[in-house]
Amino acid sequence: MPLHEGLCRVITGVRSVKFCARTAHTTVTEKYDGRAALTAMWTILGGGVTAIEQTEAARPRGTRLPRRARRNQLLGAAQEVFVAQGYHAAAMDDIAERAGVSKPVLYQHFPGKLDLYLALLDQHCESLLQAVQAALASTTDNKLRVRATMDAYFAYVEDDGGAFRLVFESDLTNEPAVRERVDKVTFECAEAICEVIAEDTGLSKAESMLLASGLGGLAQVVARSWLHSDRSVPRDQAVQLLTSLAWRGIAGFPLHGSEHH
Repeated sequence: MPLHEGLCRVITGVRSVKFCARTAHTTVTEKYDGRAALTAMWTILGGGVTAIEQTEAARPRGTRLPRRARRNQLLGAAQEVFVAQGYHAAAMDDIAERAGVSKPVLYQHFPGKLDLYLALLDQHCESLLQAVQAALASTTDNKLRVRATMDAYFAYVEDDGGAFRLVFESDLTNEPAVRERVDKVTFECAEAICEVIAEDTGLSKAESMLLASGLGGLAQVVARSWLHSDRSVPRDQAVQLLTSLAWRGIAGFPLHGSEHH
């Protein structure tokens, strides 16, 4: 039966298509969904690659990610853009493009640019606090504790992602929500150091907090200065120099309960 006289019927919603081939008198029935039925019909008519296949081959294929994975992907893209451009120059369009998603997808996870920035800030403030706490807990030798804490700040600013810029060099410090987070992590890091000082020296909480704030401030300012000088001094050497300076100061306070106290 000639093709133009044959029956090529596609019924959407009914998962079957019936067609007749040009060189056969036998009716062949296959099971398809509507999309496959259209594909089969176009293949018969065109005798080659289908229009659907051509369209799909030209269209970039997005990967559907679980919500948490997508959120992490968006945060990673946002960090790259914010670190490179600063908050004010960055646009949600830039972030969506960097992540390879549409703006609606970005807005599904973060209502606005500030929400995205604050989510990143929360993440990296927590990372700094955990690094300082881990350094303090890594040993009971106080000189080594000082060194580990100094090194924690150096490692933090040296991270390739440049996240420290969002915390210590943000162009959005006039925003109350940003200022609050930066002040909070600065305080919490100092508080962690303070607990060790107060326990080991017997100094009051207020006195220990002053010393701890000095040590934490010294560490982050010097670490940033070292990074901006293009690491002109090897990191281990820089950490050791700073440790020597800090230790000479803090070691002047005898251990609580020692005979020299």
